[in-house]
Amino acid sequence: MPEQTIPDVRKSVTVAATPEECFKVFTERPGDWWPPSHVLLKKERAGLAFEPHVDGRYYEWDVEGNEIAWGRILEWDPPRRLVMTWRIDGNWQSIPDDERASEIEVDITPVDGNTTKVELAHVKLHKHGEGARRIFGALDGPSPGETLERFGKLF
Repeated sequence: MPEQTIPDVRKSVTVAATPEECFKVFTERPGDWWPPSHVLLKKERAGLAFEPHVDGRYYEWDVEGNEIAWGRILEWDPPRRLVMTWRIDGNWQSIPDDERASEIEVDITPVDGNTTKVELAHVKLHKHGEGARRIFGALDGPSPGETLERFGKLF
């Protein structure tokens, strides 16, 4: 499927916090904002974490210690930018590598001294192949969307 046929999905939220606080909450407290229905494991999820460096994983683990990676960190630039792969297929199941993974870009921009805009973009959705349109349809909608709405409530 040609890249240009699947648009990016961009959402944002503005919060009363500094960019540093936003980056820290996003990367160190994903369990506080990650939608509880977004689970790849078959058993109950016990936690979520980001490995804080380029090529690190962001992953979840279950109560039995099984782990599954949601993707890999492509850019780690605190407190302004985070880019990662998103390893799911068109049926919302985990895929083992980045060959068919789209990307998620998180840009954190100060608005003023105590307000920050956090933008989350799903890009390169065409990489999901035949399921790309279905994924786009599920993601597309009004801002901020479920994930950033949950994130914004933490401030």
